[in-house]
Amino acid sequence: MMQRRRTLLQAGLASAAVVGTGIPKFVGAQSGQKVARMVPHGDLRVLDPIWTTANMTAYHGAMIYDTLFGIDANFNPQPQMVGRWDVSADRKTYTFELRPGLKWQDGTPVTSRDCVASIRRWQAKDGGGQHLFQRVADLPVVDDKTFRIVLKEPYGLLIDLLAKTATPVCFIMKAEIAATDPNTQITKHIGSGPFRFIESEYRPGSRVVYERNRDYVPRSEPASGIAGGKRALLDRVIWDIMPDAQTAANALLAGEIDMFEQPPIELLPMFNQPNIKIEVFNKLGNVGYVRLNHLHAPFNNVLARRAAQLAINQEDIQRAAIGNAQYYRTCGSHFTCGSSMGVEDGAEALMMKTPMAERQAKARELLKQSGYDGKPITLLHATDIHIMNQTILVVAQNLRQVGFNVQLASSDWGGVVARRSNQNPPDQGGWNIFYTWGGGNATASPILLTGHAATGRKAWFGWPENAQHEQMRNEWAAAPTIEARREVTRRMNRNMHEYVHDVKTGQWIQPTAYRSDRLRNVLAVPEVVPWWNVERVG
Repeated sequence: MMQRRRTLLQAGLASAAVVGTGIPKFVGAQSGQKVARMVPHGDLRVLDPIWTTANMTAYHGAMIYDTLFGIDANFNPQPQMVGRWDVSADRKTYTFELRPGLKWQDGTPVTSRDCVASIRRWQAKDGGGQHLFQRVADLPVVDDKTFRIVLKEPYGLLIDLLAKTATPVCFIMKAEIAATDPNTQITKHIGSGPFRFIESEYRPGSRVVYERNRDYVPRSEPASGIAGGKRALLDRVIWDIMPDAQTAANALLAGEIDMFEQPPIELLPMFNQPNIKIEVFNKLGNVGYVRLNHLHAPFNNVLARRAAQLAINQEDIQRAAIGNAQYYRTCGSHFTCGSSMGVEDGAEALMMKTPMAERQAKARELLKQSGYDGKPITLLHATDIHIMNQTILVVAQNLRQVGFNVQLASSDWGGVVARRSNQNPPDQGGWNIFYTWGGGNATASPILLTGHAATGRKAWFGWPENAQHEQMRNEWAAAPTIEARREVTRRMNRNMHEYVHDVKTGQWIQPTAYRSDRLRNVLAVPEVVPWWNVERVG
């Protein structure tokens, strides 16, 4: 059935490419503007990059906001909004001074008060920020350009957390906007970054438009990752929302768009042309997660969670969602296979060392022992993103095979993002399962990835709670060497499989397709799509 779908999709693409899609070409070109157009992997439905961890919203945040620090191409943190900074001899007081030239897109200067308010709002939503703030004694404003973070004890991950690209990113907002309750979405979108959000042209489900911020003063260093000089060389960047992959592929071939962020792997042969470049920007790839709701039955019972963990088959998922084995791998690590923390301790049964029939039999036994009563479980099903759509269909089938009564709540990804924050029972607007993924670089860290926290209702969606896991995260953060951290990670991975933090669905690398005759100097940055440094050449 999957092969038939792929054949039909490719045949449709081959015929439709001749006629194009009818998208107006080169908007703004008649006035001499340099315009780039991208089809992103999903719709931008939420504009608050702190309220949600949705990658689309992080992309939006990176366009209009700036960060105090940023990781460079080698994943090393570098100052961004910060000009000078130092640390006290006892490693407990960090002093930061903002660099000159920073101002908001309404013309007012960026101040240290803005930074303090933004850090406080960010840490309330970010798992790493929460871990940091367990150790923060004070966050004082010294003057308009200087503030401090005063710790109760040394904490070596502070700068890494401020620099990370894993969502939610510590974007800096105006103080009055950052004063918004972190559980409430902001309504004003004024940044200090290299592009401006053109709200008057924002059409959810259709288009997002940005224009160059002519008042932005970039750093003097070369651009590298999200660090260095963010030089906006394009006048406008337009995101065209196209849920249908065939339409997006046609548009790229016809020259109506310049970039297709996440084309399905099965379509890559269609782009075998000299003017289209296929490039993997995120070398560690992506890691898929099935998040189980620990608050409500049946997954508030560890036996039901273990049954689901045994039932979900990574190979089935990757074959359906990715297809080409050159681009995916199965993995028993919660911390990204191929990374320095990519251990697989405790995952023997999941890594196909136990035959699937035996796994399913054990899953049925565990489900019976859990007392599961056959009540339907609700799976949030994003239909507009290929990988998400295919994955949740396979997960549903895997779970049905061991006795779960599954019902799909289908919507676009924006609908999933809106619903997954609901902590009510499924029959009151909540849910039991949803699927998403994160970048391999972020997932490799027990601290930098919000989803790795197990702090109950303060944790990320699914709300797992495990005191032993949190103690090991503390040990990991304090460990003095990579080797020492890896040993903690071994124990952590075993424990996460034991209490079933979530269920990983494998890893894959995702190429981007773009017009090399139109764009050059596209930066490789995991977790965000940067449009600074990009030049329009055609």
